[in-house]
Amino acid sequence: MTHYGLARVLSKRGLCSRTEAARWIKAGRVRVGGRVALDAEAPTLLNAEIEVDSEQTELALPLHLMLNKRRGLITTRVDERGRATVYDCFEGANLPWVAPVGRLDRASEGLLLFSNDPAFAASITEPEHFIDKTYHVQIEGLVDADLLWRLDAGLVIEGEIWRAKSARLLRAGAKNSWLEIVLDEGRNRQIRRMLEALGHPVLRLIRVAIGALQLGELGKGEWRLLDAADIAALQLPQSRVGA
Repeated sequence: MTHYGLARVLSKRGLCSRTEAARWIKAGRVRVGGRVALDAEAPTLLNAEIEVDSEQTELALPLHLMLNKRRGLITTRVDERGRATVYDCFEGANLPWVAPVGRLDRASEGLLLFSNDPAFAASITEPEHFIDKTYHVQIEGLVDADLLWRLDAGLVIEGEIWRAKSARLLRAGAKNSWLEIVLDEGRNRQIRRMLEALGHPVLRLIRVAIGALQLGELGKGEWRLLDAADIAALQLPQSRVGA
């Protein structure tokens, strides 16, 4: 039988993050087999008898949802500076613990997934099966064929080649342009940094799709649960579906 660290088992059960689990354990709130456990890395079976605050824990039902993140929200549960977070959008919903699947920076908007299932999250975010993500991006300046070609061909940033899977012009005004950019890799602030390097600062950045799952008509700050069709649209690797 496979053993995992106790904090990881609590996370795998969909009860909390590993960091939060470690805090519970350190505070003496967790019992395994009736005995207080104080070691977050103690080898533990997934089906072990575990209590938190004297309440028996069970494997949580998988829960997946999508949020249309508003600009200005931090993708974290608690911000040390007291800024608004994405969890403010769930206030009053009485949801169980869910964690963001990937991130959007404070200035970015659009489709953000949440789940209580670490295997589901890994099937989307792990580099070996990174799923296409589509963005609509407003930039300063007008776009020509050379800019699109350079986004596709790649730029050297931090000694590595950063590139878009595809880039195309959506529309242009007198001073600004909207692009559709698809990424099949995930680097920190990748689109912003590539466009800044090309002399076109980003004015707005909206994630509109993950795989074939579209943001659609979901209002800003609104969320909804994912159904079976949504999960299929995410195009998850078959070996990880239901893992």
